[in-house]
Amino acid sequence: MVHLRIVVPAELAQEVLRVLCAAPAVTNVIHLAAAAHKPEGDLILCDIAREDASVVIGDLKDLRVPERGSIAVELIDSSISDVASAAEHAAPGLPSDAVVWEEVESRTSEQTELSFSFTAFMVAAMQIATVGIVLDQPILIVGAMVVGPEFGPLAAICVALVRRQRGLVRRSLLALAVGFPIGTVCALLTTLVMVAVGAFPDDYGTHQLTDFISRPDFLSFFVAVVAGVAGILSLTNAKSGALIGVLVSVTTIPAASNVGVAAAYGEWDTATGAAAQLGINLAGIVIAGVVTLSIQNHVFVKRRRRHLAEGA
Repeated sequence: MVHLRIVVPAELAQEVLRVLCAAPAVTNVIHLAAAAHKPEGDLILCDIAREDASVVIGDLKDLRVPERGSIAVELIDSSISDVASAAEHAAPGLPSDAVVWEEVESRTSEQTELSFSFTAFMVAAMQIATVGIVLDQPILIVGAMVVGPEFGPLAAICVALVRRQRGLVRRSLLALAVGFPIGTVCALLTTLVMVAVGAFPDDYGTHQLTDFISRPDFLSFFVAVVAGVAGILSLTNAKSGALIGVLVSVTTIPAASNVGVAAAYGEWDTATGAAAQLGINLAGIVIAGVVTLSIQNHVFVKRRRRHLAEGA
């Protein structure tokens, strides 16, 4: 279930109540007249089956509620109520397959800012990957993948392309365009310093366990595509466990770090291969994400049109 907290002007409250009470998937509707301040208005609370949440919110947007008041969306972890169960049964589909688009857009928008913390996580992840590459330790590579925050902007690009939000695309591209080069340069500088003080070996050497980072092939693209699908599904269904699996399966952070490490050692073929690996993985994730979201959005659009055709 999804909980809505709606603030509307008094003259619009009855229209909102009519929409909410007419929807079979809505329950626990509460109206508190003149309870809201800044902005002044009525407070309306309700619960909606997750499957129909975006459909009903679409009706509220048609009434211009966000322009004249506000809509807050909260996810309900558990609801013990026969009435709520009836509302869920009234909404076609399964809650686990439902996409609350407002939630997805909000989550991805928060992860696209080019902030100090985002850049710091990028640098930290690539520092871990740097040590893992030099020492040929896959466990450190996995750790770097988990720390890396790059999937947030990548997912935001997919959402923005499907939902046609140019501003979100620009912010996401900026975060990636700045974060990856800074992390790569820091990996290069760290390698040079570590070699100078004797912490790293003087030559690049062989990397039997982590050589895949700089040797892209079809399987690299295949894994990126599958991971992109899984990542978007975990995002739209709020399954964080699956998202962690995505983070440790795509070598974006290690590949970017390997560019800097190989460049520091003068291994330009390896650096080129790592850059190609990075490009392949980024492209695979975005392509798969856009296709997955397009399918989900198509299902939502059909559902929304059917909802409107029924007289909503």
